[in-house]
Amino acid sequence: MEKQLKRRRSMAFGEWVVRYRWVLLALSLVVAMVAGYGAKNLAFDNDYRIFFSDDNPQLQAFEKLQRTYTKVDNVLFVVGAQGGDVFTPEVLDGIEKLTAEAWKLPYVLRVDAVTNYQHTTATDDDLVVTDLVEGATSLADEDLRAAFEVALAEPSLRGRLVSEDGGYTGVNVTFQMPEESMDEVPTAVAAARELEASIEAEYPVDIYLTGVVVLNNAFFEASMRDMQTLVPLMYLIILIAIYILARSVSATIGTMVVLLLSVMTGMGLAGWFGIKLTPPSSAAPTIIMTLAVADSIHILMTMLTAMRGGTGKRKAISESLRQNIQPVILTSVTTAVGFLSLNFSDSPPFAHLGNITAMGVMAALFYSVTFFPAYLSIFPVRPKKSLGEFGGALGRLSGIVTRRSRLILAGSLIVAVPVIAFLPSNELNDDFVGYFEKGTTFRTAVDYTTDNLTGVYQLQYSLDSGENNGVSTPEFLARVDAFTNWLRSQPEIRQVSSISDVFKRLNKNMHGDDPAYYKLPDNRELAAQYLLLYELSLPYGLDLNNQLNIDKSATQVVATLDNMTSRELREIAQRGEDWLARNVNMDATGIGPGVMFAYISERNIKSMLGGTLAAVIVISGILIFALRSLRLGLLSLVPNLLPAAMAFGLWGLLRGEVNMAVSMVSGMTLGIVVDDTVHFLSKYLRGRREKGLAPAAAVQYAFANVGRAIVVTTIVLVAGFAVLAQSSFALNSYMATLTAIAIVLALFADFLLLPALLLAVDRERETEEEVLDAAPTAAEAVAAG
Repeated sequence: MEKQLKRRRSMAFGEWVVRYRWVLLALSLVVAMVAGYGAKNLAFDNDYRIFFSDDNPQLQAFEKLQRTYTKVDNVLFVVGAQGGDVFTPEVLDGIEKLTAEAWKLPYVLRVDAVTNYQHTTATDDDLVVTDLVEGATSLADEDLRAAFEVALAEPSLRGRLVSEDGGYTGVNVTFQMPEESMDEVPTAVAAARELEASIEAEYPVDIYLTGVVVLNNAFFEASMRDMQTLVPLMYLIILIAIYILARSVSATIGTMVVLLLSVMTGMGLAGWFGIKLTPPSSAAPTIIMTLAVADSIHILMTMLTAMRGGTGKRKAISESLRQNIQPVILTSVTTAVGFLSLNFSDSPPFAHLGNITAMGVMAALFYSVTFFPAYLSIFPVRPKKSLGEFGGALGRLSGIVTRRSRLILAGSLIVAVPVIAFLPSNELNDDFVGYFEKGTTFRTAVDYTTDNLTGVYQLQYSLDSGENNGVSTPEFLARVDAFTNWLRSQPEIRQVSSISDVFKRLNKNMHGDDPAYYKLPDNRELAAQYLLLYELSLPYGLDLNNQLNIDKSATQVVATLDNMTSRELREIAQRGEDWLARNVNMDATGIGPGVMFAYISERNIKSMLGGTLAAVIVISGILIFALRSLRLGLLSLVPNLLPAAMAFGLWGLLRGEVNMAVSMVSGMTLGIVVDDTVHFLSKYLRGRREKGLAPAAAVQYAFANVGRAIVVTTIVLVAGFAVLAQSSFALNSYMATLTAIAIVLALFADFLLLPALLLAVDRERETEEEVLDAAPTAAEAVAAG
């Protein structure tokens, strides 16, 4: 009686949808327009710091440095002389012009170049501070050679703004962004590119742009490029897949409208909630489309199957909703839970991705059970001949599974265990350079820079003397110098900028430029006088705020590093901290953008363990309640968790590199792969409870009724994430690739392992001989409805 009542209620919902189809059609469109209007509030946040939560210790340490010293938001113009020598009149004239024009860029704070380097010399008792190169076209060859020798001898230039062979130089432009609008970074980069093009057109040089500001803009451009290319490609793939499946133009259009409304709603709600777009969260439209299509496919295929059997369209729609309303709700809710688990991430953009996708998935649920059936009842849909070969293959597979369930169960374990054993082979490695594919503008510039001039990773330490003007004390300077020398002895470090070098140079200058006095002054008052005299001689914009704090109680030592893995970055930063504590009794944190990214994967892994556990508990509770079976609810965890574990094992075998996006795939895929399990279990239970079928027959019934839809949705899901995997942004491509692998493995788990487990644990299981005698064929199961 209870089953009949529940069945009538489900059928009544379908009849209600058909009866009020015009109202639901209009209501759905109104909801989509109201929600979608929020998209006007969407804006891109192109600051790489958005990848770190406010309580991230590395971000806090970095922000403290940024507040204390000149910010490191910069554009580095890397200039290569086409003739192989920068120190020629024509090239240096170009550098002078580039330096002068760089001061006119928007938001500029400081410009450092080899030409405007403040070279100090002594005349009697006076300190003379001048640009290293002025009026390059009028300089004699010996003057140019002298300038080159000075540049190579100066630690703050060699390996940073001039290469050892003199063939490459850099102009470093530091910016002070007012942070009042979202277009400041693109505006600054656009102006820098115009300047780059004008200098290249006038002088025999090649110029590449790197730096923090260019990095921020590269994040923005990666987002825009993906949205302009991958989203349309995803629409095309889904369009083709749906048409091949349904072979109905109107049904294909209806499905595509559902996807469009789902994306509109998800992105619009993000705008209403004030969520900013970033490269990871900009992938949400592609993911929403990929996931949203599954609901419509299940409803559409069940309707078409009924219509092919002679059922009228409206009754077929009601029957499809009756059969699919529970599994569609379950799959949508569990998928949303999986993506909501990304809120445990230490990286806000991935939490935003999870929230936007969850809203889009729930929107897809709403439109799939209201707009879509209402649309189908209004527009003509004529079912074409079923894909018989496809159904026959599934029928043969179901027969094999029911006959060989024990062998399949054992074989699954034999395959899964060795693959999962490769899990520890994955190494945490996060670096902002590696996020961009080789061949992209930013990556090309970075590779050019590291090959020819300097590194792109910086390691910064703020050393505190503990007293005002304490940087001039000989004892403190000696400790700074010792640390500077230690850094220069490390093989990973290409260049070190330190205030101790400035004091050595000033001490030499004030002793008649005698090389024997290129050492630290041994008198505090004398050192302070040198520093004051030097600062008073510096032009506007070239002060020592990039090395000293306001009260001169602390100084910043900056090391430029080679390209290296995250583990190596963490190790060198920690090595420096340990050396300071052990040798000079100083407490300082080694930090920088590269170091921040080096720690984020590790933090994400730890935070997402809690997120994945929470998702497992919530999804298990939902399944147990919905399936009304503790045994089946817990059993479903095996085919749901196994694909993610095997995917990470395969990842460890094939690639072995985990960035912060990959570290969150477990929680995300848990919500996705549970979809097939829910649909298979719902049809299995329907066969057992409504049809009174034996376990093996119920398995065949599930294959016959939902197998085709599962295969099609899997193909669409894999295609969707395969499209996203083409992103030139590694955070998105890695995440999409691993998710696609997990989805493929989930199909095998649900078609092989899940049926074998059902047959192994179902208490009412009959002997194999009884099953084979009593079980209907796949075709009979379909005919049974």
